[in-house]
Order: sequence, then structure tokens, then C-alpha cells
Amino acid sequence: MTETTGKTGAAAQFEELPDAPPRRRLQLSWTGKLGVCVVVFWAAIVVAGPTIAPYHEADILDEALFVVPGSDNPYPDTDYQPPSRVVYLGSDYLGRDTLSRTLFGARTTIGISLASTLLAYLVGVTLGIAAAVGGATLDTVLSRINDAFLSMPTIMLGLVVIAAIGSTIPILIMLTGLIYATSVFRIARALGLDVMVSDFVEAARVRGEGLWWIITREILPNVAMPMATDFGLRFVYVILFISSLSFLGLGVQPPQSDWGSMVRENLSGLPYGSIAPLVPALAIATLTIAINLIVDDVSAHAGGKLARRMI
Repeated sequence: MTETTGKTGAAAQFEELPDAPPRRRLQLSWTGKLGVCVVVFWAAIVVAGPTIAPYHEADILDEALFVVPGSDNPYPDTDYQPPSRVVYLGSDYLGRDTLSRTLFGARTTIGISLASTLLAYLVGVTLGIAAAVGGATLDTVLSRINDAFLSMPTIMLGLVVIAAIGSTIPILIMLTGLIYATSVFRIARALGLDVMVSDFVEAARVRGEGLWWIITREILPNVAMPMATDFGLRFVYVILFISSLSFLGLGVQPPQSDWGSMVRENLSGLPYGSIAPLVPALAIATLTIAINLIVDDVSAHAGGKLARRMI
């Protein structure tokens, strides 16, 4: 009888507390909307790019396409051709269409980056929330293991692993996802610990709710917005990481195109005025800047609190 009365009194203590903070509608400024438009554009290119490309990414164009009527040169060079009706953005160092390779490379670069970021979040959020709710021992073990991986430079770790086991798309996705899962773990754990000491979580415990209910109904909904904001930043970091590996020759292997390798392959064309290395670099810049505009806008509407949590 006394135990029942005690539980009733504890429940009464929290009965006036809300179940969770009220959700606010997200509103973007014009810069955020501009970023959304650019991201939607590149998402459409990922879906339709290979279909609308004038040529295949591996096609080396025939010399006859560049013959100028009345010219004395029946065999013109196909490499580093300037923009024309044949190649709208010029050709690369092997005489391949830069526009077509950029459109094909969008699917490769963005696809690998998105898959890697999703893997990083699957691993990082799962382990981060487990550390936040699993007690001091589990938290200490997972945090120290995570700190050990965080102490290794990402590029150096990527170079060592790829040099040892080779470079394929599945390996790139697994490697990049596990590397960036360490950063996701830290922010997921921090957010989870903040929510676990909130009044509405205490109220749920007093009501007799189980741990799984608290995770799915209280913790995850309240960390969704900051984690979504961080997802944009991680996606940018992963794009730059994949592009850096490809620039060093250890990422996506030819003849498959991606933006990082396109920049590296065509650097020799800059002295000749070729825009072949500039087009993929501009593609990387527009996508990453657009995502940063969205992330900054969302963070600003949250009073800057999200930005201070980013790692």
C-alpha cells in the first residue's frame, strides 16, 4: 500500500510536465531557399544526368567531329577542345566530353557520398544513443574506442587502408562511412545525454515507460533537427573527402568519372585555357556551398545552438 502511494505521489509530481517540447515549423530565408534550389538541381542531375548526357562518359570523340570546313588540318586534336556545338563545355585530356563526364560524375560522387553519410549515421547514431542511455560502463568503453579512431587523421587513414586493400566503390563507402561515424557518435551521444536529463524523460520514467519507448518517443524526436543539420555538414565533408581521394588517384578509378578525379586528370589543360578542370571544381563548390547555406540558415533559426554543437 505504501509503495503504491509513493508511486502515485511521484507521478503527481510530474503530471503537469509536457511530454516533449513543442515542435516549430522550419522557415528558410532567401539564402536557404537558394541553397535548396541548387541541391534539388543536383539531385535531378543524379537521377537524369546519364540520360541527358550527349555522350557516354568513356567515349573518346572522333576527330571528324572537330574538322572545320575549309581547314587545312584534316586531323585536329580532340584533347582540350574549347566549348563548341560539338562539346558544350569542351573536351578533356583524352578528348572526352566534359559535360557528359560531369553529368555521369554527379551520380558517382553524390551517390557514394550519400551512401557513406547514411552509413556513418546508421553506425554513429546507434552507438551514440546506446552510450547515452546504456550506463557509465558502456559509455566509457564506446567513448574511448571512438576517441582512438578520432585521433587518426582522416586522409592518412583513408590512404593507408586503400593502399592496403585497394579502391572499389563498396570499399570507399565502407571506409568513409566508418571514418565519419566517429564524429556522428560524439554529437549523437552529447544530444542523447542532454535529452536523458530532461524533465519530460523523467516524467516518462515515472509513468513506467520502458527504455525503448523513451528512445523512440522522446530522445530521437528531440535530436532529429540538430542531427539533420549535422547530416548536411557531414555530407559536405564526405564529398570533399571522396573528391580528395580521387584527386590523389586513390578514389574512383577510371574510366568511371567523378568530380575529384576529373580535376586531377585535367590540371595540365589550365595553361592552354581549358575549362575541363574548372567545371567539376565548380560543381563541387556549388553543391557544398548550397548545403552550407541550408545548414547555416537552419542553425541561425535555432539561435545558434546547433552550430555550437557541430564537431
